[in-house]
Amino acid sequence: MDVSQLTLKRAINVKAVVTPLWKEEAQKQLQGQINKLDSQLQQLEMQGQRTVTELQKQGESEAITQQVTAVQNKVNQDKSKLLQQKNQVLQQLQQVQTLELEKEVSQGQMESFFTVAQGDNLIKKMQVEVLLRDGVVEEIRGEL
Repeated sequence: MDVSQLTLKRAINVKAVVTPLWKEEAQKQLQGQINKLDSQLQQLEMQGQRTVTELQKQGESEAITQQVTAVQNKVNQDKSKLLQQKNQVLQQLQQVQTLELEKEVSQGQMESFFTVAQGDNLIKKMQVEVLLRDGVVEEIRGEL
């Protein structure tokens, strides 16, 4: 059997040109994440308070005091994780705000299939990237 071609899968880097519209969309998305985290923090706080109140209604004992402490510790741990996430998103928001217009930024990766034949430069065929401007393909770089 003579195999003269193979179809392979590759990762393609997707980049975007920073434009006013791109910045606005990125900031909206990040602000949405911040709002969601704030809501989760508020919910966590309320659930923790509710649980502690329910436990305290059961009376005063060593076991209940331990349960209250355990609930408060768990709430504080979860709160700390959410605050860490919020700080990361705030940093990303700050980075987006300071990006220069027309600069290229990474948007992630996509997969595509390509054909390779004997004599092809596999390295060059693997190094493909797509450049977007406001969601529209502006340039495809590399060997298809």
